[in-house]
Amino acid sequence: MNLLIDLGNSRLKWVTSNSHLIDMVQAISHQQLNQESLLNTWQTLEQPENIAIACVTKRHSLSLVLFVVEQLWPNSRVIIANSLAHGYGVTNAYQHPEKLGVDRWLALIATHYYYPTTLACIVDCGTAITIDLLEANGKHLGGVICPGLTLMKQALSQGTESLPFDTTRYPLQPANFTEAGIYSGTLLAAIGLIEQFSKQQSSQPTIVLTGGDANLIANHLLANVIIDVNLVFKGLAIVIENNL
Repeated sequence: MNLLIDLGNSRLKWVTSNSHLIDMVQAISHQQLNQESLLNTWQTLEQPENIAIACVTKRHSLSLVLFVVEQLWPNSRVIIANSLAHGYGVTNAYQHPEKLGVDRWLALIATHYYYPTTLACIVDCGTAITIDLLEANGKHLGGVICPGLTLMKQALSQGTESLPFDTTRYPLQPANFTEAGIYSGTLLAAIGLIEQFSKQQSSQPTIVLTGGDANLIANHLLANVIIDVNLVFKGLAIVIENNL
């Protein structure tokens, strides 16, 4: 059994896997993350043979996870994923490859493995919305980054005197009250970004969505899409498989 850990911007998520079979995702917010809570949560897990970690957040959180791993499973092999210039059939477009977020790198790896297509548009709908283009030969063409839905709402709330922060879902339509207007405006911003980015390409890409808001955004896209919320975990599984 392998343990796959994704230290994201908002939450620590993990799954157990055997080969490419991934179990249900578990998560804990960074606000709740501490040594005691993690020890109590993970001590019921079977000892993993391999542990793969992706981290895009503060190094303190990674240090905490590594400490708990050492306390619970000192004999498990730990792999910390890093973005590479070349690897797993993918060529990184970044001038400084290590600067590409490792979650984006893992999504590229998994898309190349699971969804080979002439041109893939990989959209991570998380705390930030990232879009990356990937050719069939594994060549990464770069991407774009903008705030995710929650960050957009928080920016409006924190940057103004009277606009509220609200997590309720409303119909996507012209609104007659503020909360619904913010909901529709931020969602349309995300939809418009994805569709406009896709239209700018020389050929129509296959859109692959991942991240916490993937299903919500997919419901409103005009194009047919692939939804795979486990894309980063699948990338971690590939990293383990290739480092045995």
